[in-house]
Amino acid sequence: MRKFSYIFILMFVLMLVMSKMAWAEDVVDTGDNAWILTCSALVLLMTPGLAFFYAGMSSVKNINNMIMMVFMCICIVSVQWVFWGYSISFGGYDIGGFFGSVSVAGLHGITPDAVSGTISEYTFVAFQATFAIITVGLILGAVEGRMKFGTCLVFIALWATFVYDPVCHWVWGGGWAGNMGILDFAGGTVVHINSGAAALALVLILGKRKSSNIRPAANVPMVALGASLLWFGWFGFNAGSELAADGRSAFAWVITNSATATAAFTWAMCEWIHRGKPTLVGLASGAVAGLVAVTPASGFVGPLGAIQLGIMAGVGCYFACVKLKAACGYDDALDVVGVHGIGGTIGALATGLYCTKFVMGPDGVDGLFIGWGSEGLSQMGLQIIGLSATWAYAFSATILIALILKVTMGLRTTEAQEDAGLDQSLHGESGYSLETAPVGSLK
Repeated sequence: MRKFSYIFILMFVLMLVMSKMAWAEDVVDTGDNAWILTCSALVLLMTPGLAFFYAGMSSVKNINNMIMMVFMCICIVSVQWVFWGYSISFGGYDIGGFFGSVSVAGLHGITPDAVSGTISEYTFVAFQATFAIITVGLILGAVEGRMKFGTCLVFIALWATFVYDPVCHWVWGGGWAGNMGILDFAGGTVVHINSGAAALALVLILGKRKSSNIRPAANVPMVALGASLLWFGWFGFNAGSELAADGRSAFAWVITNSATATAAFTWAMCEWIHRGKPTLVGLASGAVAGLVAVTPASGFVGPLGAIQLGIMAGVGCYFACVKLKAACGYDDALDVVGVHGIGGTIGALATGLYCTKFVMGPDGVDGLFIGWGSEGLSQMGLQIIGLSATWAYAFSATILIALILKVTMGLRTTEAQEDAGLDQSLHGESGYSLETAPVGSLK
């Protein structure tokens, strides 16, 4: 009888050990996986939304060109991401804290059964690809009406490789910024400061538009449509960055919406007070500014912090677009610098001010305005380091890329092409047809 007791105890212990081993293995959570796949689709939808947002604010003769440039980001970056972009960003081992390896170039060795946390690694590849795509697209609003289309395509590939991928690795791929403790939940640094700094560099090399080419927004309802798609897709952007279908993901959803609504209202009020009339373009721009600013903070700050952040974004981005651009004299056609560069900077700083252990858990940080102590002050220092390094690297690297392209391919269209509009001169089509078909015509 005693022998049987020993055997039973041994079998019980073995079952416990095997159970522990099974739980230690990474297993795909179907709920998490389905949610992040959905978020990937939402974020991908943001790029067409961005195309409409930018096209609506463009000159009527450059609408198609703007949409085509943004859509080309989907085509080029999707392929670049498979060949080497994902590997540089999230490669198997780290190169000096600045680059990932090329060990998974071409997604080599990643099987359909590969797991990243609780989701398929291919789900993670897809989700991160959408971030890379839209980041490059954001830059292009700054160069409306004056950049050669062929050069733009090469710029997209080069910038994604030499600017986006390394910065992504710094923050999210095991690089120096993430290891230091710099906080960026969904891309305030990686996406928005990165694209804003690049936009500033590119317009400085490209030069100003001819004053005769500067026109009012071609289609204001299209601007509103684009902003609506961006607002909708941004829930995948921020809530999806938790990489799980859990309470913090839902929390990020609420924080995102609260900050965005506050920023849109604040921008409209600023415009009303400053210029005498609130505009739909201003309301839409304020919403995007709020989305940008809350991106790094969405998984770290509380509801009241999000509302204060929204006010800061609405005021700060409005005056950056209206006053700063005029004072500095750069020609950022669609205010990429003011909305994304400044908005991302506000968001990165506000993260250091309002992040809280209430949201992050006991291993988190109480920001400067939450804990009022050395911990918050230290976190603010880290946030400043992160945003400063990104501004410096993205700006200088983009300057170099732009200069190389200017010398080798030419960067800017001719004056004749610019006067005619890029839709007709580069693509042979127009965004709007003003022809009237005869009665009874099938046209």
